[in-house]
Amino acid sequence: MFPRLLATAVIALSLATSSAFAQFKKENFNYSKFAKNAFSEAVVITGPAKMIYLAGIGSEDPDDGSIHHKDNFLEQCRMSWAKIKKALEANGATLADIVKATTYVTDVRYRDEMRQCRQETFKDLPLPPHTFLNVVQLARPGMMFEVDVVAAVAAK
Repeated sequence: MFPRLLATAVIALSLATSSAFAQFKKENFNYSKFAKNAFSEAVVITGPAKMIYLAGIGSEDPDDGSIHHKDNFLEQCRMSWAKIKKALEANGATLADIVKATTYVTDVRYRDEMRQCRQETFKDLPLPPHTFLNVVQLARPGMMFEVDVVAAVAAK
């Protein structure tokens, strides 16, 4: 009797879990014209998800932390997003799974280059909600750009 009950419970739990995974949904929304083609103003996640939080990522060398592309904002931005893409993939996610990004720059005059870099990075993907901050300096001398992201994928 007990093995049959246990088997029934395992099957029921399995079905409930499978059904829950199927209910995971991510939707991007914009409420103002200003944000269109710049960023999503909101991302809503419904259902069980695995959340991935990436710390501020810049153009630091993975081995010694030295800064690549000194005095070249666009290349620092591109390198940072390439590192994010790689970190997301290592955790079962893609750029399309980002639900929030925060960018830190040392000079607001690079805003247009930052937008160009984001457009290159995301191409036809929905742009995540984005906060853009101008700061006095970043973690290492020579850093001009840093970004942290939160991503969500269906839990397994």
